[in-house]
Amino acid sequence: MQAWDFYTTNELKARGWLKRQLEIQASGLCGHLDSVWPDVRDSAWIGGSREGWERVPYWLDGFIPLAYLLEDRDMIARAGRYVDAILRAQRPDGWICPCKDEERSGYDPWAILLISKVLTVCYDCSKDVRIPEVLYRLLRNAYELLQSGEIRLFNWGKFRYFEGLIAVRFLYARCGEDWLLRLAALLKAQGTDYGSLTGLWKTPLNRWRFETHIVNIAMMLKAEALECTLTGAPYTDQAEALHKILERYNGTPVGLFTGDECLSGLSPIQGTELCAVVEQMYAYEWLYACTGEDKWAERLELLAFNALPAACSDDMWAHQYVQMSNQIACEIFPGKPVFRTNGADAHIFGLEPNFGCCTANFGQGWPKFALSAFLHRGDTVVSAVPVPSELTDGGIHIVLETDYPFENRLVYTVETDRPFTLVVRAPSFAENLTVNGEAPSGELRFSFRAGDRRTLELRFGVTPRFASRPHGLSAVRCGSLVFSVPIAYEKRVHEYVRDGVERKAPYCDYEYLPRSDWNYAYCGSLSAPARKAVGKVPFSSEAPPVVLRASVRKIGWGYEDGYETVCAKVPHCVVPVSEPEEVLLYPYGCAKLRMTELPVVDGIKP
Repeated sequence: MQAWDFYTTNELKARGWLKRQLEIQASGLCGHLDSVWPDVRDSAWIGGSREGWERVPYWLDGFIPLAYLLEDRDMIARAGRYVDAILRAQRPDGWICPCKDEERSGYDPWAILLISKVLTVCYDCSKDVRIPEVLYRLLRNAYELLQSGEIRLFNWGKFRYFEGLIAVRFLYARCGEDWLLRLAALLKAQGTDYGSLTGLWKTPLNRWRFETHIVNIAMMLKAEALECTLTGAPYTDQAEALHKILERYNGTPVGLFTGDECLSGLSPIQGTELCAVVEQMYAYEWLYACTGEDKWAERLELLAFNALPAACSDDMWAHQYVQMSNQIACEIFPGKPVFRTNGADAHIFGLEPNFGCCTANFGQGWPKFALSAFLHRGDTVVSAVPVPSELTDGGIHIVLETDYPFENRLVYTVETDRPFTLVVRAPSFAENLTVNGEAPSGELRFSFRAGDRRTLELRFGVTPRFASRPHGLSAVRCGSLVFSVPIAYEKRVHEYVRDGVERKAPYCDYEYLPRSDWNYAYCGSLSAPARKAVGKVPFSSEAPPVVLRASVRKIGWGYEDGYETVCAKVPHCVVPVSEPEEVLLYPYGCAKLRMTELPVVDGIKP
């Protein structure tokens, strides 16, 4: 495989709506966890008494690139305090995680793999000269301990062994020492063979297990690609084969697989964990970089423009643990939750509903997505995800101005003092594509010579369409945006203290209570998109930048048996009980309460 290389925060910056989204994240929960959440503020990673395993590394994985993308000195300094403490705490033999020496064998090595990956992210952003040596000693120590049997992969480490390959690749590119390849082989040998687990994915159960855990699976998709770019082994596209199984038995309209927490089937009232959203995005970013196959970039867009914003409040101070396609209320269940393996509060918006892993981890989504806008290999640059960005690569300067995916116009302004080739990935759904007013022939590949200054304007159309879903339902998709019937709501605020953790506005918990109808079926055609300027909140739940109009009729949908805040998995009756009416459809990411999978009843008479 001829892999693409990622740019760093020194070379690639977000602009336009994407920069505003990063600024919202910095002003919200991710940007303040080190002051409001004890598991980060008082973590054992910096000498405190709170959690000393995955939460600080998870948080740094998003907070560090966020700080450097925004060039925020205060955030950079705060990240540096954590990195300094972690590097200072490294033992003479290379061990770096915060546990006693006698506890190492019982300390899940997932944290070793995670912190090694985070340190590569930190180096790419900061160029901290200490990090390569610290990583060398860290991985050499892990290799020796695994080889001797003093530690072994188990639990999370066993199911996430491939995360260690990111740091192994980083070091091998610098020193080329063979023990790193032996470490990669050790990790794989002690890790899980996901290809042997697919039978479990076809019949989800109400049972928690590592083998069907949605975050493990989302991470896993990039495993073979990472291995092959490291070892040179033939690439078989195992990710695609596994993706097809997951999509067939657990797929959602926005490209996720259900998992609350474990694979949950095709029901639109089952949820998907937010950690899985950002890890699946990260897997697709690596899959595109390693393979150059457009399908992974397009699938990445689907997640980023729908699933990621859907799970966060507009101000990003609150998030859900799990999101649902058909989500008519986010109220704490008074009895048995509808979810297979999650608790009663998993779908509310808050500080740490259900578990705090997503609280720490969700911050990687937008920054790493921003760093996937342009990639490079040799003298070729690829515009992989067409979001507003600015690239400075030596003498190459590219500014991409666009409001995509809310509009379909891309303007590239290119200046260069050296020859290079720009490749633009055109979406598969683009209609009547033009470049500077003319239809292109073949691949969008543009050659530039030293001294060139040119502008490329791409325009294309997109037609809304119904996409077939299981159970006789349909979803509306227009390009990379999925649309839903939004449900008006009011918030119920909960401020309280539990286990020493304060929840105080704006970082408290919120229930969303429905205040409009939701029992609809589609009964007519869809309008063309109606667009307006993207506001200060790109995925605003109050003023979405693009809407569709759809004809609908009320039906006797009904509630899921035993619940009064969950719609039935499948409508009780699809015979219309009202005359047609017109509703506005919002982008899925803007509609916090929504109906996404609906029947089409055109021609069915009351």
